[in-house]
Amino acid sequence: MTGLGTLIWRNTKLYFKDRGMFFTSLITPLILLVLYGTFLSNVYDETFRSALEAAGTTVPDKLIGGCVGGELISSLLAVSCVTVAFCSNLLMVQDKITGARQDLTMAPVKKSTLALSYYLATLLSTLFICFIATGVCLGYLSYAGWYLTAWDVGALLFDVILLVLFGTALSSCVNFPLSTQGQASAVGTIVSAGYGFVCGAYMPISQFSDGLQKVISFLPGTYGTSLLRNHVLGGVFEEMKVQGFPDEVVEAIRDSVDCNLYFFGNKVELYSMYLVLIAAIVIAVGLYVVMNVLSGRKRT
Repeated sequence: MTGLGTLIWRNTKLYFKDRGMFFTSLITPLILLVLYGTFLSNVYDETFRSALEAAGTTVPDKLIGGCVGGELISSLLAVSCVTVAFCSNLLMVQDKITGARQDLTMAPVKKSTLALSYYLATLLSTLFICFIATGVCLGYLSYAGWYLTAWDVGALLFDVILLVLFGTALSSCVNFPLSTQGQASAVGTIVSAGYGFVCGAYMPISQFSDGLQKVISFLPGTYGTSLLRNHVLGGVFEEMKVQGFPDEVVEAIRDSVDCNLYFFGNKVELYSMYLVLIAAIVIAVGLYVVMNVLSGRKRT
């Protein structure tokens, strides 16, 4: 365990020492928040306001702000928890490029210990960045419209931890076979550009075609995004009911922002979303272990 702790410290220190990689990971969620708040908030505001006014309901500005802000920060966190993990996990590839991994394998260190050190170091680094991003997002939400309870905040933090575990496991599996800077850059670009769409962060899944909705319903990240939105927007929906919003209007809004997900027409409950996400983490971690085992046998 002493060797594992040393390797985790080494990997984490190298990540934070690389100022370019660290500040890119840290600034990316903040840039996304600024972009979301600048360009998308007005679009979401007009969409919610027009839909509710069409239903004959008067909408307070603070309630609209809480709804829009909740959707924005849940989208940002859903993307950041995965994309930051891919960025943090690039050290695994960098060690192959520089030859440091070969030097480490020549030392009296088990390959399993080395693989675990990469995973845990990436997990710690990503959690650090994502918790900072969560704090900034909560600060933004307090300005836009705060309807969260202590339970909602706790559930939100738990969702972030689960998504970081998923992002770390997924990035470990994807980055493991990479061995060049070009491959790492290509994977990072694809993940950054595409993940937000397939998890429903950039555009609600309810706006996709029926066929695409069915395909996306098999992806674990979709359920992670929905969990974030349920816990960020739960207080908003409760306030809508207190103010006399019809139940069918509230339910329609929940459908439109993917708080309600449907798997081939059947509504997915929150506990099922957790089971899907946890199962995905276990499977991805298991795949990462298998890849390391097979790689060790091949070298032998």
